Amino acid sequence: MLGTGTPNADPERSGPAVAVVRSGAAYLVDAGAGLVRRAAATGIPALSSARLGVLFLTHLHSDHTVGLPDLIHTGWVAGRTAPLRVVGPPGTREMAEHLTAAYQADITNRTGGLQPHTRDGWRVDAHEIPAAGGEVYRDSIVTVTALPVHHDSWAAGGSFGYRFQTRDRVIVVSGDATPSESIVQACNGCDVLVHEVYSTAGFATRTPDWQKYHADAHTSTAELAALAARARPKLLVLYHQLYWGATDEDLIREIRAAGYAGAVVSAKDLGRYPP
Repeated sequence: MLGTGTPNADPERSGPAVAVVRSGAAYLVDAGAGLVRRAAATGIPALSSARLGVLFLTHLHSDHTVGLPDLIHTGWVAGRTAPLRVVGPPGTREMAEHLTAAYQADITNRTGGLQPHTRDGWRVDAHEIPAAGGEVYRDSIVTVTALPVHHDSWAAGGSFGYRFQTRDRVIVVSGDATPSESIVQACNGCDVLVHEVYSTAGFATRTPDWQKYHADAHTSTAELAALAARARPKLLVLYHQLYWGATDEDLIREIRAAGYAGAVVSAKDLGRYPP
């Protein structure tokens, strides 16, 4: 887990970013603030800057994408040779094009000056997901399926979770989402379910306008307990936690109180799940 944060500026939690590492390769979900430096802090070779080459965006909210310029250009300066492959909802390609334009002075300077550089490492190979989701990536290590989810006012096909299928493991990442049947079906006894959550007790302290938003955008501990009971993951990992005064222990207590008895952990930045 590279970053577990939200739009709130928490110095203990970088922006949302999950790394699935298998067979010496890394696959990233979301590009929150601090992604590249958090990846370097792991000491895992597959997460070195030059090897960060595949990214899946759940949706285009700023807290999930503000680290994208860092991922593009730090990876290039570090020696990435191929374009960064980015898979995401509609708007992903346009975002990549605008970021390339925004950093054109940097690109021109580095490619035309004395600094050693690779030819294509600054480029972005962007792919947009159809509204229905489905398989979006496959290589010799992993097959990745996009899962349509509901997150606030994004149009249908504007927000996705992801299912990673390797030879021996299934990992599902919810992204920002209300309780979604697609996540339940994609997990179905999966090894790890990484799911966003907010404190049910903390929710009661929010003003009505924020309650209306969060109820249509995110998943409460009580709702997640019911979802996980149906999805049956071997390990449930909480991330993108909205605490509102609660603690990690409180989140787990709330999930237990709602009836979920399976293995569950509230993630921290740089945590490995399972260890």
